[in-house]
Amino acid sequence: MNAPEARTSPGPQHLQALQRANAVRLARADLKRRVADGEITAAEVILSSPWEADSMTVSDLLTSQHRWGSTRCRKFLQLIPMSETKTIGSMTDRQRRALAQLLESGDCSDRAERLQPALAGAL
Repeated sequence: MNAPEARTSPGPQHLQALQRANAVRLARADLKRRVADGEITAAEVILSSPWEADSMTVSDLLTSQHRWGSTRCRKFLQLIPMSETKTIGSMTDRQRRALAQLLESGDCSDRAERLQPALAGAL
C-alpha cells in the first residue's frame, strides 16, 4: 500500500490547512461585523454557537460589540467568573444560557451577583 495513493485529498495538507484557516478567518470577521452592526447579538451567537465561533474566545466576541473594550469585557467576565480565553465551542449548555441571560439583561453587575451561585457549578 503506497501512502500517496491512499490519500484522497485534492492537495498538500498544508495548503488545505491554509485554505481552512482563511475560510474561518473570513467567516469570523463577517460574524464580528454583524455583531458590531447590531444585526445579531453576542447572546445569540453564544446560544447558537455557529461553526465559525467554535474556536473564538469569549472576549473576542464580547469586544466586537459596540462600546465593549477589553476593560469592560474583563470586568464583566470577572463578575461571573469566566476566563477571557474560554472558547465559545468549549462552553457547556449551562454556561451558554447563563452568559446569554447576563448579556441580554441591561444591568449586568446586579444580575451577575444573583447568578453567581448557579454559575459556580458550571464554570
